Amino acid sequence: MADDALAPMIDALAERLRPDAKSLIVSLFGDAVAPYGGVVWLGSLVDLVEPFGLGDRVVRTSVFRLSKEGWLASTQVGRRSAYGPTESGRRRFEAADRIIYAARTKPWGGRWTVAFTGLLDGEAREALRRDLAWQGFGQLLPGVMIHPEPDEAALRQALADVVAGDGAVTMRATGDDWARPEALRDLVARAWDLAALAAGYAAFLDAFRPFLTLLERAEPSPRDAFRLRILLVHAWRRAILRDPLLPEELLPADWPGAAARLLVRNLYRAVRAPAETHLARTMLTPDGPIGLPAASYWSRFGGLVEEVG
Repeated sequence: MADDALAPMIDALAERLRPDAKSLIVSLFGDAVAPYGGVVWLGSLVDLVEPFGLGDRVVRTSVFRLSKEGWLASTQVGRRSAYGPTESGRRRFEAADRIIYAARTKPWGGRWTVAFTGLLDGEAREALRRDLAWQGFGQLLPGVMIHPEPDEAALRQALADVVAGDGAVTMRATGDDWARPEALRDLVARAWDLAALAAGYAAFLDAFRPFLTLLERAEPSPRDAFRLRILLVHAWRRAILRDPLLPEELLPADWPGAAARLLVRNLYRAVRAPAETHLARTMLTPDGPIGLPAASYWSRFGGLVEEVG
């Protein structure tokens, strides 16, 4: 019964989101391939993205570009090709996963991390700026970026990638108790575009809230559950990885990010099991059909359970 309503809703959602093929494949690798060893036959990958209207040629072109960009690497077995993440790609997937599937933001200890990127030259400076921005650092001043709670492992890796020991400097700072709340809010508004982030979360809520009501009434087919799960993770990844995940103390009241996090958790739990059925039927690795996912898979969003709510 749900299929009659769900399939056209997912079609409309895909049309609304219009995901870029290369970016969608990154989302699919992180969500569906990584828990099962991270390597998949190219032909199997083509089958996995077929429900999103992407043909063989588009997939092959996207995978080639991801390989050129250092995300994926191929392994030849006879005439067949299998793809998995490179070492740097694996680090990027793991850093993103720690944010995408987190249960909630951690309490803030009142400390700031300040990165002085202006001490680097040319391409190294721009590479570090892009990497820190991807990690949620805000640009306070030219050459000065800040974050209240960065991922320390990702930060260390970003510094190592640009040989930052020869130029970049990071420092820890603690705000004074007597600092006015208005001054902190002004600092945050200068470093981050909170209005754009809030608009992104509002659009996410508007796009996905109708599915929760529908899924409470009936079970989706495995194929539709898989389509919805990948589109959900793809849209959530685009929203959450742009968010510096500022502590509640630094955010406006009624911040929509909290509602969006609750919605993605509930929807993911609702479609997880039937989506896994489709995945088991479709995905083949060089070792054969998929088995059990990695233990870390079960800790997504604070623990994967079947109940919605």
